[in-house]
Order: sequence, then C-alpha cells, then structure tokens
Amino acid sequence: MNIKFNKNEDVNKQLAFQLKTRLKKIALGGGEKNAEKQKEKGKLLARERIAYLIDDNSEFLELGALAADDMYQEHGGCPGAGVVTGIGYVSGRQCMIVANDATVKAGAWFPMTAKKNLRAQEIAMENRLPVIYLVDSAGVYLPMQDEIFPDKEHFGRMFRNNAQMSAEGIVQISAIMGSCVAGGAYLPIMSDEAMIVEGTGSVFLAGSYLVKSAIGEDIDNETLGGATTHCEISGVTDYKHPNDQACLDSIKKIMGMLGAPEKAGFDRIEPAAPKLDEKELYGILPENREDPYDMKELILRMVDNSEFEEYKELYGQTIICGLARIDGWAVGIVANQRKVVKSKKGEMQFGGVIYSDSADKASRFIMNCNQKKIPLVFLQDVTGFMVGSRSEQGGIIKDGAKMVNAVANSVVPKFTIIIGNSYGAGNYAMCGKAYDPRLIFAWPTAKIAVMGGAQAGKVLLQIKEAALKGKGETPTPDKEALLLQEITENYDRQTTPYYAAARLWVDGVIDPLATRNAISMGITAANQSPIKKTFSVGVIQT
Repeated sequence: MNIKFNKNEDVNKQLAFQLKTRLKKIALGGGEKNAEKQKEKGKLLARERIAYLIDDNSEFLELGALAADDMYQEHGGCPGAGVVTGIGYVSGRQCMIVANDATVKAGAWFPMTAKKNLRAQEIAMENRLPVIYLVDSAGVYLPMQDEIFPDKEHFGRMFRNNAQMSAEGIVQISAIMGSCVAGGAYLPIMSDEAMIVEGTGSVFLAGSYLVKSAIGEDIDNETLGGATTHCEISGVTDYKHPNDQACLDSIKKIMGMLGAPEKAGFDRIEPAAPKLDEKELYGILPENREDPYDMKELILRMVDNSEFEEYKELYGQTIICGLARIDGWAVGIVANQRKVVKSKKGEMQFGGVIYSDSADKASRFIMNCNQKKIPLVFLQDVTGFMVGSRSEQGGIIKDGAKMVNAVANSVVPKFTIIIGNSYGAGNYAMCGKAYDPRLIFAWPTAKIAVMGGAQAGKVLLQIKEAALKGKGETPTPDKEALLLQEITENYDRQTTPYYAAARLWVDGVIDPLATRNAISMGITAANQSPIKKTFSVGVIQT
C-alpha cells in the first residue's frame, strides 16, 4: 500500500463516517420531545414499527432517507420528509413499506413527502412488490398546499396509484395507527385491506373542529372516525386491534398467506464474496475527483469471486462493459473507465469521457444483455461526451444518441451507482434518474451537475460580469475573484450527493461497502416482475 492509497482511504472512510452520522441524526425524526409525546399515547415510533414488522435478522433497504434534508428550514425542517420508506421482508415476502413519522409535524405532507411516497409506489409498481402503509399523518401541510395539492405529481397521484396497483393485482395493506385526515383518508381505504388501532387510529374526511365550523355539529374525533365507528358502524375498516403490536402481527399473518409471485427468471447461483478485499475500495477511489484511477479495480472488489468477463476489452476503452455476478445474480456492468487509455488508432483518450467507439461498444453490450435477459448495472464516473472538431466529424452525436437510445429502450432492470462525477449528457447515457433505473444510489464521493464547478463558475462569472457591465459597472480584479469564489462555492454545494438525495434525484447516499447488498435487493425485487415488453430501439442513425 502506498501513501496515496492510505490518504484516499482516510478521506473516503471519513466521508462514510459523515454519512453514517448524518443518517443517525435524520433517524431521530422530530426529536426526543415529539417522540415522547407519541410514546405517551402508547404508540410505537415509525422506525420501531418497521423493526417490529420485518422478519428477524432480515435486510431493510431504506430509500429516500435524506429526502428534504436541509430543506424547509423556514418551516422548522422536515427530516426524512416525515416518512420512512424502504424494501424489507415480512413473513418471508419482500415488500415496500411506507411509514409516516408522526414526530415530524404530526406526519404532515410536505411537497417532498409526496414525492417520496410516489417514488416508493413507483418502485412497488415496477417490481410488483406488495405495499404496506403504516398511516399516521395529519394530512397536507397547509402553509405549502399550493406545492402539494393540484399538480400531476402531487398528493392526488398517490390515490391514482392505489387504484392502478389494485387493478394490477399488487397487494396493498394499510394500518391506521394514528391520524388519517381529509384526502389522506383515501389511501388506506383504497388499499385492499385496512386495519385500525383502537384509541390512537382515526380516519375521517374532516376532523371535529372542521365539522363544528362547517355544519355546527359537536363531536369528538374518536366518535367521528375511531376504530369502533369504522369497524362496527361504517364498515370502512376491516380489522380492529388493541395496540400497534397486535396490528403489525395481523399484517404479518396476512403477508404469510400471499400466493407466490411470478418470476422474471433472472439467473442466480450461490452467492460468493469478492476474493479481493472490498474495503480496499476506500483506498483505490481518489481523494481528488479529477484524478485518474482504474475502474476495473473497483469492479473486482464488488463482484462475486472478483471474476469479471470483459466485453470488447481493447475497443472503446473509456467505457468498460462485461458480465459478472453480484450476490449470485448475473449482471451486465457498464462503467466509465477513469484512467487515460490509448485508442485503437494510438491516440490518447481521457478517462471519464465517452468517445464514439466507447458509446458504440456500450450500445452493443446493452442490446446483448437485453437479448440474454441479464439485468444491467451502471457505474457512473463520467464528465460527458468528447467534444471538438475531430469528435464532431467522427459522429459523436450520432454514436451518443445510439447509446442513449439503447439505455432508454432497455427492458431488463437497470441499477445505477454514481461513484464520482455525473456530468451533462454523460449522466443520461449512463442511465441517470431520467432513464428509469429501478434503483439509483450515490456514493459520498458523487458529484451531479451539468458540468464541473470550475468550468461552470467561469461561465456563470461571464454572465454576471455582462449583467454588471450592462448597468455601467466594471468589477475590479479583486471583486472578480470574490464573485468567482462565491459563484463556484454555491454551484459546488448544488452538486453534492446530499443535495441530490434531498431532492430524490437519487434514492439515497450509501457507503461503498453497501453497494452489493443494494443491487442484490433491487434484483430480488425486479425478479418478481416478469418482463412483458420486447426490446426494440426504434429508429437509429447508423
């Protein structure tokens, strides 16, 4: 091990520790005082409910933990967007779990709460996962109602998804474990089965205060929409339980009786750990995001037995393609090579840049994986497509379009890990969020933007200077340097993986050592959804 390796290792381990610390803070939700209030009512907290529900010693892959991170500060913040979502196992069956966190603004829905719930439903629909909703929410956060209520991807879309999932035979079970108010009342009742906890669960279109205001009727919330009312009088709910634990036990029993899902038929054998030490990932990945490194060394520490069957190894070398296994699952890997390589014509090619030959190779490989029904894993560390007269004359736009076309039309499940840079059209070609990866995660080292901070800062500075000159101002060299620093710092802040995760551009930020498990959980989910479409790329310029 050399000095550079050790320095990289120290930096990347520190980033992993910072991630862990950040997630621990978010897991506290609305804080100890609010948690105590929930306990005093005899309720379990959202994460306690999930821990009780899932099988002992089983995995729970949390999604969107960083949603709304450092957002809504003028409203007191909204840790985790006020809801916990993830894929877990209940009675041996993999499912999507959505649990409102009542310690955060009484579980009220902020704009990012809606986006996070919709993402959970999207994943469930793509993979035909049963959904378990643990409902405990005060409804829409009224001060921001204009950002959550009326649009296509707002609050109402969730109920549309409820209806479509039910029609498609995707099981949905709801447990009303706290408040369930107004429009939110439709979620549990549009599920296949709904249960309610006595004394704490309530569901109604309008609470007692609004009823009094609207029609003058004096009534308490329990009588209006509690367990007795809905299980014995209205018939709105199907089961009544004395406490959270009994309610969750009931869900476990129901889940244990579900029929087996159809399989997509992805190949899996006995899993094997990488032969090379996974922890060396920390030392191989450079501290400086611009420094070159050999992506193959990362791949060999992520795949079973450190075995990788490379496709067209000596052609299009700035993209690495090949077959491997991850936790036993057969996968096709498409990864950006970050070291400088020599092309077939003897020209030096920059690492992390997509050239015409590498785009052509990746397109062919993606087509092959679709032919063989092998899931795809994209490992991003890309600065974009090659520019300049030689590339344009060589047809880089055409070859790049072929790759984007192949990614867009791929019918096998796609999984994306953003390891380092994810810039410009490179993000798209390497299956960014716009191209429907089943799951997309970032490492703490990720950078997501139209271009790098240094280049963007200079462009934005030129725009700012032109605006100042239009007002008759000419900045001094010192003022210019200060402007460039401010612009670059602000831009860089927007490129961090945490900024992306807060807005759900990625499903989460993960420790590099968690990558194998995240991909494996994702393919296990995808294997429950048979492929119905035939792969076709439509019209491509050749």
